[in-house]
Amino acid sequence: MMTLENINLTGHFLIAMPNLTDPYFAKSVTFICTHNQDGAMGIVINRPTDMTYEMLFEKIKVDLKNNAIASNPVLYGGPVQSERGFVLHQPAGEWDSSITICDKTALTTSKDILEAVALGSGPSKMLLTLGYAGWTPGQLEQEMAQNAWLSVEAKDVETLNKILFETPHEAQFNAAMALLGFDPAMLSDVAGHA
Repeated sequence: MMTLENINLTGHFLIAMPNLTDPYFAKSVTFICTHNQDGAMGIVINRPTDMTYEMLFEKIKVDLKNNAIASNPVLYGGPVQSERGFVLHQPAGEWDSSITICDKTALTTSKDILEAVALGSGPSKMLLTLGYAGWTPGQLEQEMAQNAWLSVEAKDVETLNKILFETPHEAQFNAAMALLGFDPAMLSDVAGHA
């Protein structure tokens, strides 16, 4: 039996349970990028902001020539370093500051990837976020023990890609829940009585 002390949720989706009312995370889906003895780090994937790629690129003074993505929303990735850009993408590629999460999915924080995206030569699939979600050692395990989160791993790369990069943000919560095999409407935010 796996205990919460020795789980590694890297590459898993964290789905906020109904009793998680923290405004940062209520009804959120977070993709875990790293999880080890130092804690956990993830990107919230279903929180579009009012900022578009065009606005962000203007702000960082990079000329966005790729008009196809100009109106895409920048996502709220989480409350930590919310002024810093994080790019969750495929394929992994060779970027200045990048970590490979699983298979060909990577997280990059260096400006070189944004410059490539601006020219239309960046990764074929990507989410651009400001900020990330972070947990200190043992904190995520404790929150899971308190039923704040459900975790689920995509059964294959195609499913992972579909949820991360092809599913509309408003449908990602239900898509991640479907991986568990039940309807989110069946979850109650009240413990005990059915």
